[in-house]
Amino acid sequence: MNECIFCKIINGEIPCEKVYEDDKILAFNDINPEAPVHVLIIPKEHISMINDINEENVQVVSHIFLKAKEIAAKFGIDESGYRIVTNCGIEAGQTVFHIHYHLLGGRELQWPPG
Repeated sequence: MNECIFCKIINGEIPCEKVYEDDKILAFNDINPEAPVHVLIIPKEHISMINDINEENVQVVSHIFLKAKEIAAKFGIDESGYRIVTNCGIEAGQTVFHIHYHLLGGRELQWPPG
C-alpha cells in the first residue's frame, strides 16, 4: 500500500487536520470541502473498498459509524442533520481506493447531491 494517500496520512507521511483518532480509525477535515463540515473517516487498516469488507474486518465499519455520531456532535450538527457517504468503485466516483466515509453537514444538503 506504498502509494495509498490515506495510508501515507495514517503513517504521518502526509499532514492532515485531525479531528479524531484512536487505534482503529482516523478522521480529518477534507482538503476540498463540499459543506461547512466535511470530515473523512478512514480505517487505519487498508481496506480498498466496500467489496473488501469481510468477517475479519467488518467490526471497523461499525466502529466508524459509532464514532461518526460523536464527530457530528463535536461539530454541533448531530441535531440539525448530517450525511455519511461512501463510494464503491470507479463508476460510483471512488478515487482513493482505501475505504473512506465522508461526513457532511453544517448546511441544508440537497438530494440528489449536486
